[in-house]
Amino acid sequence: MTARLEICAAGPGLTVQDAGFLGYIGQGLSRGGAADTRALAEGAALLRQSPDLAAIEMAGSGGTFRVTRDARLALTGAPMQATLDGAPLAWHACHAWPAGAELRIGAVQGGSYGYLHVGGGIDTPVELGSRSTHLTAGLGRALAAGDSLPLGRDPGGPVGQGLQVEDRFCGGEIRIIRSFQSDSFAPEDVTRLSETPFTRDPRGNRMGVRLAHAGDGFFARGGLTVLSEIVVPGDIQVTGEGAPYILGAESQTTGGYPRIATVIPCDLPRAMQAGPGAPIRLALVDRATALAAERAEAKLLQALPKQVRPLLRDPREMSDLLSYQLISGVTAGEEPSP
Repeated sequence: MTARLEICAAGPGLTVQDAGFLGYIGQGLSRGGAADTRALAEGAALLRQSPDLAAIEMAGSGGTFRVTRDARLALTGAPMQATLDGAPLAWHACHAWPAGAELRIGAVQGGSYGYLHVGGGIDTPVELGSRSTHLTAGLGRALAAGDSLPLGRDPGGPVGQGLQVEDRFCGGEIRIIRSFQSDSFAPEDVTRLSETPFTRDPRGNRMGVRLAHAGDGFFARGGLTVLSEIVVPGDIQVTGEGAPYILGAESQTTGGYPRIATVIPCDLPRAMQAGPGAPIRLALVDRATALAAERAEAKLLQALPKQVRPLLRDPREMSDLLSYQLISGVTAGEEPSP
């Protein structure tokens, strides 16, 4: 019988996500997939499995979950309160998950999107090369209480492991490069974009987030007369009110609002994870700097598995204590001599 993940209670923003739909933007389908792609890689490193496997993305709050066979779980992305049969679980870590044990994940403690990974991944059907839910395009739907999801085969691996993760959940500096429509704005406005302290507006979702700021808005020369043309996640559109919007994973694929700049891909997860009210500074960098940052990000992701370390845990609070090899090298003394 196929092992399954059962959802007993669900927050309003639970979806299955992987790397998304690659190569369909020409057909009007944006990448979609996880809002925080680095969190997918972190979950894969903790469970020693492929980053292509699907996980559950939790926007703002989690839910209550059970599995029908013994499993492993990993928790990444924006930290949330989590317990397993009442015992608190470390975030950015992997754990044993006995069949029937109740996993409760509460509200986000910082950031926007948390991720629940299970050994073997969520094994829902593949459509257009992805298991992702793309609500804007009508592919899949949000998960709800009573849903039961198939799990892939888990070859097993260590649990009780953790990752040291930099805080990318509270906004901060986000690097941008000029868009080919940046010249539609006055040079001093492009410069002012980098000098303006923004906060992440409460209005935001997987399509994009609005940036709020004090002072004058940003207005393109010629108003909103630009032609509708291709847009991609990371583009910063400026609406008629002069407020910048950073487009996210489920952005539309064409748009007529002028784009003042574009967030470099490796900083887009930080932009999407910023919770409402988080401070954001847009730092304009040149192309060479952006490419160097992307190369550094690729190396970081490649090195993640080597950064996984055992958690320091109190044995008195370890319900899975006996699943570990506690004493190495001790035998019954009855084994034949080599």
